Amino acid sequence: MEQARAELASRAVAQRTEVDDLADEIKKAESDVALVRSRRARDQQRLDSGAVGSAKDLEALQREVVSLDRRIATLEDAELEVMERLEVAQAEQQQLDKELDRIDAEMATVGESLDQQLGAIATEVAVVGTERQQAADLLPGDLLALYERVRAQHGGVGAGALRQRRCEACRLELNAADLRELAGLPADEVMRCPECNRLLVRTAESGL
Repeated sequence: MEQARAELASRAVAQRTEVDDLADEIKKAESDVALVRSRRARDQQRLDSGAVGSAKDLEALQREVVSLDRRIATLEDAELEVMERLEVAQAEQQQLDKELDRIDAEMATVGESLDQQLGAIATEVAVVGTERQQAADLLPGDLLALYERVRAQHGGVGAGALRQRRCEACRLELNAADLRELAGLPADEVMRCPECNRLLVRTAESGL
């Protein structure tokens, strides 16, 4: 979700940049139109005032007014095209912003759930840790030391139940010869898995 949000946010930034660029382009187009309109209004005022004396100058001024009218039309068409592009870009930006709001709300919900689950796990770990310490206190010191040493050698798992002739630590099934040897050990002797060397815990389903 964080990766999806980062990608979405990047797209939103690019879209806002496009919107800003188009808005600037419209401002420039409006300024250009205003300048040409101002020039056209001055020329029209000169025509209307009769201040132009010669027929040649009058004809030139009239041609300029016509040219300015065409220029205004061209600029206005260009401005309209940019405004349409801006409208589309703004709609896309609004959609991206909605998507960001949606994913932010979803992430907040997931984050709250995650915090609750982590809190529950932390509580469970504390309870299990207490139970483990209480159980460890009941074990002989040499057996506990052996278990801790084997556990360190095997990635944190130092013992496994022997159930239905299978070591639950390494998940391997013991052969008949190994089972006979284990069955012949005294009940108080520590059994070791012949496959992984972890401690074996006798159960009612050991198959010995």
